[in-house]
Amino acid sequence: MSDNIQKDPQMILCDMCTEEDRKPARKTCMKCEISMCSQHLQVHLTTPVLLQTHPLTEPMALCGTTKCPQHGKLLEYYCLDDMTCVCVSCAIEDQHRLHNMKTFSTAHKELLEKLTAEQQALEVKADDENVSLEKWEKNEREKLGGCSVRLIEAVTHLRDISLSSIQSSVSARMVSVKTSRISIQAAQKEKDTFRFLQMYSQVHQDVEKAKAVDLRKGLEPGSHRDKLVQEIIEGGEKMMEQASHFWGSLLTLVDPENHQDIFGTGSDLIFDPQLIGPSMSLSKDKTKVFYNSWLGNCSATLLICGTHAVPNFQRWVVSLSKDSDWMIGLCDKQSAKNLKNAPVYGLSCQDNQLSSVTTELDDCADALEGLGLQKMITTKTGQKLRVSSSLITYQGENGVEDQPQPETVEVFWNIVASTLSFFSRTGRHRREEIITIQMSLNNWDLVPFVQLGKEQTVIQQQWRCSCGTVYNRDGNEYYNKRQGSYQTYCSCGQAVGRPFITEVVCELF
Repeated sequence: MSDNIQKDPQMILCDMCTEEDRKPARKTCMKCEISMCSQHLQVHLTTPVLLQTHPLTEPMALCGTTKCPQHGKLLEYYCLDDMTCVCVSCAIEDQHRLHNMKTFSTAHKELLEKLTAEQQALEVKADDENVSLEKWEKNEREKLGGCSVRLIEAVTHLRDISLSSIQSSVSARMVSVKTSRISIQAAQKEKDTFRFLQMYSQVHQDVEKAKAVDLRKGLEPGSHRDKLVQEIIEGGEKMMEQASHFWGSLLTLVDPENHQDIFGTGSDLIFDPQLIGPSMSLSKDKTKVFYNSWLGNCSATLLICGTHAVPNFQRWVVSLSKDSDWMIGLCDKQSAKNLKNAPVYGLSCQDNQLSSVTTELDDCADALEGLGLQKMITTKTGQKLRVSSSLITYQGENGVEDQPQPETVEVFWNIVASTLSFFSRTGRHRREEIITIQMSLNNWDLVPFVQLGKEQTVIQQQWRCSCGTVYNRDGNEYYNKRQGSYQTYCSCGQAVGRPFITEVVCELF
């Protein structure tokens, strides 16, 4: 029997038995650092002092792990916060004194129950989300299959209509080549000189006509060609749309975090101007912001509004001018017209440098204020807020830090998780994360916004017409020195002082 026991490497043997007859251990004393069989365990079980002060566990190989490396005392407790075994000194005096401490037996029981609950939750999640390889593969194949079928249909349709039309045209042009070949053969067979010379003129015309035929040329001009060109353009646009959709589906399948379609954020989103300078104007569909540079300062505060109710998350994409300072994110709707005193979560760009802007309640982030990273502001209602701003640097593909501002920014607002993420769009399907802000729970009425602005510029005192004539500004009128009079219209018919739109500084996708 002893030989059989010794052959089992997993079995813990009694340390107090003789080497010739070591029995299986029933308990291990953490303080004595020995494992004991049923016979040698009786002393620990019957002596009150040992029973109270010597913790017993299931048989285990100790290997010198029962003492605290810092205090040299017996490990008797488990810290749930740091997930480590500690001694009594660690629990009372040291860094664990404010942590959630449990005895080994209690911690074992609670953690085992926790693992069981987590196992059940994972099983439920797997059932609810149909996480199985077969179902996943079937769903993905169906989605990609639909995209690829539509793409193939679009390509095939364009190929067929183009080839059939060109085939008819080439066939018609080949008639001249066939006719000339027949005429040449007939002339070559004619032996009578007079008859040959009489028919040569017609043969020459047929040959010249055949020589002028270009089989590589497209369709002849006309309504048929115009109709076919229009059909190819429309079909090509549809084909490119299907190809882009298929391409994006593959990228999203492989890397969903960094590849999503830049479009599809919702055609219902529009700009709602809160404050807009005289140099700024909106397009008719309220998705573009124009800057008239001759009027001077570029400044505007715009809310991003939609006709649909806000779901659990919201996403929008904004294209921004390189030359303009801006801030984009979420602000309190009631304070949108005065963002200096408004709760704000956003991404700011000033002088081509990116920084995050986070407004916190008065009882948050004391450490940041001590480091000089915060400032106090007071809202109209008297609520004190803290605003912290930190410079963001990130590695670009070329390995250079402090990348210039992105031209297209995608914002993702997860309302349930209270997070606001910003991405730089580098292509239709490609994006790179800039930063994610964890927002505090509050009762603010947060709405998306864009603020545009740059340094005040001097209003130009001259206006140059597109024809080259220069007018000097005098109040609200324009004076022409050459003509010696104030002018409303230039000699070319252009309205003097017309605000030329020089650039689109902001566009909502």
